[in-house]
Amino acid sequence: MPTSLDLLQSVFGYPSFRGQQQAVVEHLSEGGDALVLMPTGGGKSLCYQIPALLRQGTGIVVSPLIALMQDQVDALREAGVAAAYLNSSLGAEEQREVERQLLAGELNLIYVAPERLLTSRFLDQLERTEVALFAIDEAHCVSQWGHDFRPEYRELAILHQRFPQVPRIALTATADPRTREEIVERLSLRDARQFVSSFDRPNIGYRVGLRHNAKRQLGEFLQGHQGESGIVYCLSRRKVDDTAAWLAEAGIEALPYHAGLDAATRAKNQKRFLREDGVVMVATVAFGMGIDKPDVRFVAHLDLPRSIEGYYQETGRAGRDGLPAEAWMIYGLSDVVTMSQMIAQSESADERKRVERQKLESLLAYAEATDCRRQLLLGAFGETYPGPCGHCDNCVAPPKTWDATVPAQKALSAVYRTGQRFGSGHVIDVLRGEETERVLSLHHHQLSTFGIGAEMDEKQWRSVFRQLLAAGLLEADAEGYGTLRLTSASRAVLSGGKSVKLREDARPERASRRRRDSKLVTGGSLGIEAYEQTMWDELRALRTQLAKQQGVPPYVVFHDATLLAMLRAMPANEDELATISGVGEAKLKRYGSDFLAVINAAE
Repeated sequence: MPTSLDLLQSVFGYPSFRGQQQAVVEHLSEGGDALVLMPTGGGKSLCYQIPALLRQGTGIVVSPLIALMQDQVDALREAGVAAAYLNSSLGAEEQREVERQLLAGELNLIYVAPERLLTSRFLDQLERTEVALFAIDEAHCVSQWGHDFRPEYRELAILHQRFPQVPRIALTATADPRTREEIVERLSLRDARQFVSSFDRPNIGYRVGLRHNAKRQLGEFLQGHQGESGIVYCLSRRKVDDTAAWLAEAGIEALPYHAGLDAATRAKNQKRFLREDGVVMVATVAFGMGIDKPDVRFVAHLDLPRSIEGYYQETGRAGRDGLPAEAWMIYGLSDVVTMSQMIAQSESADERKRVERQKLESLLAYAEATDCRRQLLLGAFGETYPGPCGHCDNCVAPPKTWDATVPAQKALSAVYRTGQRFGSGHVIDVLRGEETERVLSLHHHQLSTFGIGAEMDEKQWRSVFRQLLAAGLLEADAEGYGTLRLTSASRAVLSGGKSVKLREDARPERASRRRRDSKLVTGGSLGIEAYEQTMWDELRALRTQLAKQQGVPPYVVFHDATLLAMLRAMPANEDELATISGVGEAKLKRYGSDFLAVINAAE
């Protein structure tokens, strides 16, 4: 009988396990339950795929999205594994055939959505099937506090009730301590062994800046990622359409994706993103969960996301293959107001709104921070990073700070004197002594704070207000009207008992300056030398050709990391090609001669 290491090498083509993979595989193979927290790209899928091959029966994988199921099954079939999915994309006859294979014990793994799994019909079919294990992927969907909450996930505890002898594994890349506890409780995993890996994605470089001119800033950023796949996130559908159209006009292969597009257009655009190299997807957060594309070289945010968890998960879609990638974000004070309004106007319960406001405040504090971003990001998940990392923008170019105690006192006083009933725009007018129609009609030109901040311009004051919000010295109103209020921490500043230091906002970046700062352009290149470029292009072209023939995305044939290893090793025969990570027996047999022909032709 093969061992887990035998299967890892022969089926998946990897020479050794990473991190806690082997411990998880052995625990699950022996019949134990597990909760696995592992970062995106950390190899979560292998933690249940290999045990499903080792144990008798079929592994049942609960997955929330059709795209994810199809990608996983395509990759498994390419590796020679008997796998299938059961979802609405299949016709009636195809569904009956998959069900027949399941009942006949012909499948190693089958992927199903929670809604289908929970039907009486499917559960009855499982009663007549030898089940090897249950794998619950994207387990954070069980959390009511999460941005990907799926009510059906809460009903999955029935698996333990109806199949108590079948081992279960719940997996996620996004779970703070609160979410982790909820997963354990809702899925009846109190006795499960927990495997918590580091949340760190060392290959991702984090950069955050102020939004001055979004299109120009995005254009300069993309200069370092020409011909690469990436995702650009926007808050609104209109901004998605506008940005995608602008990028297309600039000669970039950009596609829009949001819930306002019809299903056929969304499916077509997603398919192109998955199956073509160099496509940039401009999207709302409706796009992303379950996207298994490993060669996304960057994730850009043109607006502030909703929470640290959302930011971590969205940026985690970059660099799943372990190669250099970049997470880039620009934002402004208006993002805080807009997100606060969205939270306030949602139909969520008050407790949920309170938690969402806290998460937004944490993300704003991260954006405004002067410390190592990796330390702050991991700290949000309860992990201590022994930084600074030396890789994020704050480490590479530490921001300057200044003593802003007096301006902070002026700002807080103006908020208080105007009755804590206005947004930053009006308060700044008062501070600067602007005799606007609104200021005059409200008699705010008679306040003691009128004109006391005339020495600073509007842009500088907006920076102050944004950072006071991030520091918890101001808060946006809970009703969502964008008005500002003092907090309990404000008193110490107003009384002179606490000083305030704020970061000096950097001027808008100039392209020439950014190109010189090579440390920040972490994902702009995979390190391909000029003399290697032709061979690299030929390997990618062959991969695309073979993928089209097989009807699968290019990365299902081979990941970029595997192609890069071929480029560097230049294997002369199948024995040498077989030693490259990612080349298993089935792929060696199917594609080996084609890739060797391209490599040997260059010699």
